Order: sequence, then C-alpha cells, then structure tokens
Amino acid sequence: MTQPYILVAPNGARRGHDDHIALPVTTKEIVETATACQLAGANGLHLHVRDADGQHSLDGGRYLETLAALEDAVPELDLQITTEAAGVFDVASQLDCLKHVKPAWASISVREIDRSPELADHVFGLCAEQGTRVQHILYDAKDAALLDHWQANGTVRQAQSDRLFVLGRYATGQRSTPADLDPFLAGGLPTSPWMICAFGPDEHACLTRAATLGGDIRVGFENSLTNASGTPWKDNAASVSALVQQLQRGTS
Repeated sequence: MTQPYILVAPNGARRGHDDHIALPVTTKEIVETATACQLAGANGLHLHVRDADGQHSLDGGRYLETLAALEDAVPELDLQITTEAAGVFDVASQLDCLKHVKPAWASISVREIDRSPELADHVFGLCAEQGTRVQHILYDAKDAALLDHWQANGTVRQAQSDRLFVLGRYATGQRSTPADLDPFLAGGLPTSPWMICAFGPDEHACLTRAATLGGDIRVGFENSLTNASGTPWKDNAASVSALVQQLQRGTS
C-alpha cells in the first residue's frame, strides 16, 4: 500500500468550541491547526469559514482573508474550500462564492447543485473557466448516478472527475463502518481520483480500508472527534498523526 493523500477537515459547518475546545473557528485558530496538521502528515486542508457569530459562511471576503493567511503560513499545504449549503445557502449563493473566491480547489455536492439544475452548467462551467479543481461530494449511489449523468451530457466537464464518498451522515451517534464503502464500489474501483470521509469513532478504520484499495482519505473534526475507544483526540493534529502511524504500520 502506497501512502495515500491526506486531506484534513478540521471544523466543518456545524461544530464549534462547545463540541471540542480545539476545534478551530477563527482564522487564527484555523491557521494554527493547519500548521500543526501539516507537521503531522496532512497534505491538504478542507476549509470552512465562519461569520462573526461563529456560524457557517460562504462569504467570499472571509474566504480570501483566510486563504491568504494560510498561504502565508503553510504555502506547501493544498487548500480546498467547501461550497456546502448546510441547509442555509442556495445554489445561487454557492455560485457567487465560487465567482468571488476563484479557488484552486473546491468541494461541491451534486445533490445540492441539483436543487437548481438550471444552474448546474453555470457552476461546473465557471469552475472549468477559472481553473478550479472540483471534488464531487457523493452521499449515496443516487448521487453517483446523477454525477454519471451530468458527466455524460457535458454538464460536468471531462476533467472534473474527482469524487469524495461520504460514509454516514451528520447525526448524533453516527458510527460509520468500513463496509459502508461497499455500495460506492459495487461497480468496481473508480478509475478517476477518489477519496472518502467517515463519521464516528471508526473513522480511522474506514480510512485505512480505503487506503488499502488505492483511495485517498479525509480526516478531522468535521467527521470525528474521538478515537475508536471514544476518547476525544487532543486536537486535529493528534488524529492526523495517529492515522499516519496506523497507515505506516500497514505498509511495514
């Protein structure tokens, strides 16, 4: 098994300091977390920004400010922004965010874009025009089928092939398992780049299984705050470090 690409997702749209004191919310906290996670072995960072009240935001100005701080502090770390709606933003707002920020890399849920299918071509066309790499967020086989359809009819451009398979949901007590990956691979291993994230204490076990199959992995407090025993990680970097060590044991 070769070492997979590791993307750290340190905060997400829903959690805050009440969930874990080391979950980064402010730009300063995000930069400190990114620096520690890179040292622990992360290759990239999945970025969520917050508004003045600590709530999920797609504000382009906040994104640009945080991206600039990260590029200054950790220039070798790949940066991916989220366009997650989180039940707050419509597709037009997601499109505006992409236009304003012009990110190098963005995660986009096909399920969310399908709320306004008339804008789908604009979303993926804009990303192609401005050079934004797209990672498609897929929650189930229906999402995967929608992506296949959009790729076939040209709505999703040819080079926009990256996939993130989400094992589980944002739910209290969610415990994803390695077997949750199986439905996504029913047709065989993807030929395009793919990655997984997983919720709950078995997060690392799920990620390790994906790595053995050639997938890349996303880890962090957006998806899980604890180890397999339910003990909270000290911080995101502790989770990344433990995962790296687990993967290295698997290759030795």
